[in-house]
Amino acid sequence: MTNDVFIFDHPLLQHKLTMIRKKETGSKEFRELVEEVSSLMAYEMTKSMPLEKVEIETPVCKTSSYVLSGKKMAIIPLMRAGLGMVNGILNMIPVAKVGHVGLYRDPETLQPVEYYAKFPGDIDKREIFIVDPMLATGGTAIAAIDALKKRKAKHIKFICLIASPEGIAAVHNAHPDVKIFTGAVDPGLNEKSYITPGFGDAGDRLYGTK
Repeated sequence: MTNDVFIFDHPLLQHKLTMIRKKETGSKEFRELVEEVSSLMAYEMTKSMPLEKVEIETPVCKTSSYVLSGKKMAIIPLMRAGLGMVNGILNMIPVAKVGHVGLYRDPETLQPVEYYAKFPGDIDKREIFIVDPMLATGGTAIAAIDALKKRKAKHIKFICLIASPEGIAAVHNAHPDVKIFTGAVDPGLNEKSYITPGFGDAGDRLYGTK
């Protein structure tokens, strides 16, 4: 993959991703695994964040130590499946703000249509993590990035559990400045635009719907 795509190769994450893929995994376990994998991803995604030294006092003495250097973050789940990743990231970054984007596919044009968007007021000053379990065709991801950039957002990353080569290419063609973080790049899409082998419909598996 290129520098614009980061694939998480941690053994624990890959193990949990296999459990997510299995069709026998029920909704409760699926939700728990998605949250756990999201926490592991958050750890990796923040490795390059800047630090600053501060003075603190321990129970023993005064000392210097490090904190994140004032970087504001926002998690933007794509409704509804992206909601399953939010708590996992908040477990690692509890000070992050959470916005939401809701999109549906127009039955005639097949293009994503925004029906809901709510972001922190200072979205233009935040480092943004758009989260969705799957990056399939890329259409929804592109629409979400468009919605954020219309609000002057600049520092955007897209985080997913699995991605297709077609979705990666589409996002980078539309938004070459957006880096993609994923647990795996699967071989491609089937005739219904599902990622193959993938793990089925993430929203249905998270919430037990069909």
